[in-house]
Order: sequence, then C-alpha cells, then structure tokens
Amino acid sequence: AALLAANAQALHWQGRGAVERARIVAKVADLFESNCQELMALAVREAGKSLPNAIAEVREAVDFLRYYAHQAATDGTAAALGPVVCISPWNFPLAIFTGQVAAALVAGNVVLAKPAEQTPLIAHRAVQLFYEAGVPAAALQLLPGRGEVVGAALTGDPRVRGVIFTGSTEVAQLINRTLAARAVKEGVEIALIAETGGQNALIVDSSALPEQVVQDALSSAFDSAGQRCSALRVLFLQEEIADKTIKMLKGAMQELKVGVPDRLATDIGPVIDAEARDNLVAHIEKTKKTAKSFFALELPASLTANGTFVAPTVLEIGSLAELKKEVFGPVLHVIRYRRADLPQLVDAINASGFGLTLGVHSRIDETIDFIAQRAHVGNIYVNRNIVGAVVGVQPFGGEGKSGTGPKAGGPLYLKRLQSKAPELQLAGARPAMPVVKALADWAGANGHSAAVELMRHYQDTSPAHAILDLPGPTGERNTLAFAERGFILCAASSIAVLLNQLAAVFATGNRALLLDGALLAGLPAIAMQNVEVIKDLATHTHAFQVALVDTGTAALLSSRLAAGDGALVSLIDTTADTAIPLWRLVAERALCVNTTAAGGNASLMTLGL
Repeated sequence: AALLAANAQALHWQGRGAVERARIVAKVADLFESNCQELMALAVREAGKSLPNAIAEVREAVDFLRYYAHQAATDGTAAALGPVVCISPWNFPLAIFTGQVAAALVAGNVVLAKPAEQTPLIAHRAVQLFYEAGVPAAALQLLPGRGEVVGAALTGDPRVRGVIFTGSTEVAQLINRTLAARAVKEGVEIALIAETGGQNALIVDSSALPEQVVQDALSSAFDSAGQRCSALRVLFLQEEIADKTIKMLKGAMQELKVGVPDRLATDIGPVIDAEARDNLVAHIEKTKKTAKSFFALELPASLTANGTFVAPTVLEIGSLAELKKEVFGPVLHVIRYRRADLPQLVDAINASGFGLTLGVHSRIDETIDFIAQRAHVGNIYVNRNIVGAVVGVQPFGGEGKSGTGPKAGGPLYLKRLQSKAPELQLAGARPAMPVVKALADWAGANGHSAAVELMRHYQDTSPAHAILDLPGPTGERNTLAFAERGFILCAASSIAVLLNQLAAVFATGNRALLLDGALLAGLPAIAMQNVEVIKDLATHTHAFQVALVDTGTAALLSSRLAAGDGALVSLIDTTADTAIPLWRLVAERALCVNTTAAGGNASLMTLGL
C-alpha cells in the first residue's frame, strides 16, 4: 500500500519544483527548533542519549534540513529518481533519519522511511513535523519494523529507484546484492548511498601535547558511549610517550560519570540494548586474556542491574590485526608504535579496508602532511577530537568498507539522488592532462569523433585534485579535496565505449583495470601506462570501488561484484556518446585542522638551528 501511494504521488511531489520543496523542508527546521525539548526527551528516553548529546542531535538534524534546502533552492534542476527508501540507524535516530529524508525529499523523490527498530518513536514525531510543514503524507511514509522484514521487502521491490542506508557493513553488502540482482533483472541502475562503520584510529607522535591528546581521546572514544560511526577505536601512541599518556588517560577516565542519561551530571549513558551490551562484554573478556594491559571503570551493581551499561574500557593490544571487526561501544584499544614504523602503520590502517575517520596529534607539519596524503580515509582531523562532524563544514562519509559516498552534508549528496545531475561546477583552470590529449588525438585519427568531444568536456569539467575551502569556526581550517580513487574497473564490449570510459578514468587521475585487453590494440603508449589487465576478479590485488560498464557487460559483472565481502562497488552505466559523471569517479577527503592547538607555531619545530 505504501509503495502504491508513493508511486501515485511521485510526479506530483517532483512537480512542486525545487524552490517550493526547499521552502517546505526549511520550515521543518523551524518546527524542529520550536519542538526541541520534546525531541531531546525522546532521544534521551529512546536512545539513551545524554542531555548534551540530545541537544547536538537536534542541532544536527536542523543543520541537515537547512543545508539541503539551500542546496536544492540554488541548483536543484535535475530530475528525481522516484521512490527512495531511507534506512536509518539507532545511534543518531533523529539526525541521520532527518538527513536522509530531507535530502531525498528536496531532490524531488518520494520517501519510504524505515527507522531502526530500536528507535521508532522519535522518527514518528519527526515525520509528524514534516507533515505539519507541508510534506504530503504519500510523499513521506514511515514504515517501522525489522530490517529483515520491512527493509528487505522495500529494497527488493522494483518500484524503488534508490536506497539510502546507514548501518553495518554486513547489512550494506546484503542490500547491495539485492540491488545488483534487481539491476540485472530490470536492466536499470538503482542508486545506493551507504554509510557504514570504521576501524577509526588516532595517531599520536612524541611532539603532541599529552593534555590535548587525553582530552580528545576521551571524547572521541567514550562520548555517546562509543556508539558513533566516527568514534575512536584504536589509539596509536609513539612508544616514547606511551606510558605517560596511558597513565594520564586512566586518571582522566576516573573523572567520567556513567549513569542515567537524563541527569546533567551524566557523561556517558547506556549502550542501546542488551544484545549490544553482551557483545561488548564478550569482546572485553576475550581480549583481556591476551592484552598487554587492561583498565575499566568500576560501575555500581545498582546501575548495571537497571540498564544496559558498559564500563568505559582501555585494552592495550599488540597490533591492528587483532581486531577483526568494529567494536561499537566504549572500548578503546591502544597500540604502541616506533617512529620508524609510521609508514607501515598508515599502510596497515589502509589495509584494514575501512576508511571513515582518522586523527593525527602532532606539532610536526611533515608528519601531519605525510599521514594526511597517504591515508585513504574520508575524514581526517588534526590536533582535535575525531567526532562531531558538522554539516557543510566537515562533510561526513568514508570509502572502502566504510561506505559508497557521496558524503552526507556535502556538495555531491543531492546529485546521487537525482537523475542525470549536472557536473560539479568548480572555479579555476584545469591542469593539462597529457594522457587525455594523447587519447583524444588517437581517437580523432581513428574516426571516433564522439569520443573526442567527450574528452574535451572531461578536460574542462574534471574535479580531480580540486580543493574547496569550507566554512567553520575561528581557529579551525576545513577543506574538502576531490582525490583520485586509484583504480576503476572498465568493462566495455566495443572500442567506442571503452574510449569514453578510459577518458573519464584518466581525466580524474585514476588508472583503469580491464578484464580483457583485446580492445586495447593500437592505443598510445601513455594510455597503456595507465591501464592494467587482470585475469580474474577473485584473485587480483588492486582494490577498486567503481566499475564502468555497458549493456554488454553489466549483467555479467553486477552480481559478481556484489558477491564479495569487501568494499561496496558502484556500477555506472556507460555508452559511447554520453558523458560519464566525473564526480562519481573521485574520492571526497575532508580535512579539519585545529589551528589554535596549544604549544606555539608548529612550523618552528621544523627550523634548523
């Protein structure tokens, strides 16, 4: 019934126009603010949020509403996808729920919203406020229930044209397989935006100020009872300062107050339910047996008997390889490292497959730059905590097993929820791309005029290596860089389609992976230097997260690529004469630097005596 109603409403809601839809969604923000205390109370009661966390929850939801409304009103010209399913988590039951719904609605889509089964009440109240602002009931429908029942039915229905999901990597992979099977059967691409977990680390060298490190580690690891996608899971301490920092960390932990979340004195509330508590306790008990050291706060029996509380815990372990999956709660793992091993440490973080958040505490610019440039992570924070990303200031989302992109609260998000969205408009001249020029010369000499025109377009519009300065508070520098992804799979059944694929890949600074090199004969040498032919998808060693396919290869590859348990791979349909959206071929990297970190000017430490 919900899907029938959504289908009937789809054209009407899209026909309201971007400006009118934006006006309605901006009005929702006003209603959220005027009902702030009620929404806070629901967050405390239903999700166990502390009062400061509940205030931040409402504030972030309002930020999402106003950010996406402004975006849609200024450049929302593309067509909608159709019915979009929004599946949101319990850890941010208002903010993430609202962000998903608001983005889909202002982009012109009708929405079927499935909140987490643990937190349907706050979602229900939010939807009432959307209705009060003027969203038609059929344009936004709330469908609470279990994921395996409601979520599975929605994502598997052929009327659904897009899915937004925030949750575990494993569930995201299941959804991706469902959509891949549908894509083969229906012959269309179904948009998926997935934001999943992370094995988030903070790297601390011997130049860092220990007082700052301890304060930021505490908030990053234990705020919200560690139940944030961005929460700190692994603290890497350079061995020279490890003992002192760990001692200070344990002392500071004893100042934390674990308790009932509706009290102002409470710093840390309960975890979401008994299943989460039991899984965390089991991990702690197992890891204690081999840990180099262990420390946890003592909780009174009167507290633990009346709620799902888990004591904030620190476990010192030997290596990152000991952690096989994300531990979603107030558990911090500490690993010592030697300065000479820093490159291997960053490589190990990349090799984990996750790429959500990463922190650096250092007063040495070369160290900060080395880590920031080498890490394949969506959000990097320097000399501050690694949680609390602000909409439009630190666009949030990862890569690899941490999500598909684009980033929530960033300039590309609405584009993924629209059909044939325009290319990202960036000011400034584009650098010359010799490999694209060589490919264009070859294409022109061999009668592929359509390819030549597309290559000129790519040269003029490529976002590769562009950096946007984003707004933020005084004392903080925020940038969003569009970096190459590395390798992109190209699968074409004709040379005309392959030329288009290769040009888009090269124009964004990436390299191409091919399963078959038969179509490469005669291409210029500079192009061949940026191509690698692999024999088998199952055994190759090059990670990729985007595949360019045409109608002759899509059905063959779609299910195979979705079957793995690694990064989610997005498929982009390509033809010989249609421009490929270059913004989908770059990785968004947000960098946030605390420029007021105590201790003086970091550049002075690099001067010779």
